[in-house]
Amino acid sequence: MSKVTNQKTISLDYIESDDPAEIDRGIRDSIMGVRLSILTMALGLARIKSENLFRKLNYKSMRAYMTSLGEDTKMDHSSIYNWLSIGEAYIKHRNELEMIGFSDKDGPTKLPYLERALTAGKKEEVFSNLINMSKRDFIDFAKSGSTPIPDDAPFLEIRGQTAYINGRRAVIVTKNLNRRYTKLLMATVRVVGRAMKRGGVIVAVHLRNRNEAKRFKIKARRIRANMRKKR
Repeated sequence: MSKVTNQKTISLDYIESDDPAEIDRGIRDSIMGVRLSILTMALGLARIKSENLFRKLNYKSMRAYMTSLGEDTKMDHSSIYNWLSIGEAYIKHRNELEMIGFSDKDGPTKLPYLERALTAGKKEEVFSNLINMSKRDFIDFAKSGSTPIPDDAPFLEIRGQTAYINGRRAVIVTKNLNRRYTKLLMATVRVVGRAMKRGGVIVAVHLRNRNEAKRFKIKARRIRANMRKKR
């Protein structure tokens, strides 16, 4: 399996091991609470299945391995099967998920519904909703393929890395950007949104540093005030 990475929150630890016993031990430790990453457990299970590592652990099938895993850890079998689905979905769509910076914080239990959502909705919208929607809302979206727009949606709304105009997704800023660039881009979106709401016009001016920006703002305000007086 290709290396699965997410430098922010996903610990690879046992997932990358060549020792099936270590992967098995890692999954069991995670279930028992030693490690608290659902996504990491899911990826470990997916690797056990995709590489037939259960055979090296002396199990005839993945089903037998998962049954034993549930019995040994006192974990409900349906939860383990769900984790496997999460891992398989992540691996299948790894490139897109890494691009948007998907992690445990974004709700890995939504991943089993990703494939259905992709067959019903547009790709960009699906991955945006995967990050921003609750699990219940994402399931509804996966079933219908459309995002409901509330009647009282504000003109401009920013949720996380995504900006909405009148309830419709307008801008998505990738989580892979550093904080400085993200802050600058989202601040720009807010300015643009305010101008659009007022029916105004935006003029971009490139200045060399903050001192120039301060001096420019003072003069620009005076010029704008004088222009409006002459109307």
